[in-house]
Amino acid sequence: MTQLIVTPTALIFAVALVVVALVISLKEKIGLEKDLIVGVIRAVIQLTVVGYVLTYIIRVNRHWLTLLMVVIIIVNAAWNARGRARGIPHAFAISLLAITTATAGTIALLVLAGAIAFVPSQIVPISGMIASNAMVAIGLAYRSMNGQFHDQRQALLERLSLGATKYQTAIAVVREAIRTGMSPTIDSAKTVGLVSLPGMMSGLIFAGVDPTKAIMYQIMVTFMLMAATSLGSTIACYLAYPQFFNADLQLRNFN
Repeated sequence: MTQLIVTPTALIFAVALVVVALVISLKEKIGLEKDLIVGVIRAVIQLTVVGYVLTYIIRVNRHWLTLLMVVIIIVNAAWNARGRARGIPHAFAISLLAITTATAGTIALLVLAGAIAFVPSQIVPISGMIASNAMVAIGLAYRSMNGQFHDQRQALLERLSLGATKYQTAIAVVREAIRTGMSPTIDSAKTVGLVSLPGMMSGLIFAGVDPTKAIMYQIMVTFMLMAATSLGSTIACYLAYPQFFNADLQLRNFN
């Protein structure tokens, strides 16, 4: 098996590709220069720190350290999802509950089924995959809800005036938001293997694992992410939509 080595020269070429993106942004006046530079700097710093932390956690192999790392991942995911809520009250608490439920529930099921072991080298990466996908799904769901409550405000007010409850008024918005949150994961599942070779499958193949076994793991991960994004976005949407109404059953405006 050929050992995969990333040399300084390879990193320089990778940076050159980022420079290409930076030049395109400048030339086309897209305005992403600052975000690109900040993104590169943060990626390098964060990945370097996480690399050393994971090395230590894997070496000592303590359950409490593994759980602490999972908690850190979930809290950061919830905080980032909150940033897309655009003023929805209690968005962080809602996101935290939704992501925690999706991540903990999925991990518990995988451990009980014997698909993964409760060791940091497996729990931490899987938790990161689940939490990040749930974060994206919830963020998209928040954005969809905000847009729909803004664009359909008059129709929603008319339903309220006719005596509809909060649930009856908002259920169509909630369902569309859940659908929006889940769409990227479903689209990815439809094209996996044909358009993309996902990270876990590619990583296992790089490590020398038989491709058929790598495929089995990827199927597990695909189904796992579909379940997690469905659970996370559903919990978040059902907890978030009442925040658009005040105590007098009137619509609030967060835009």
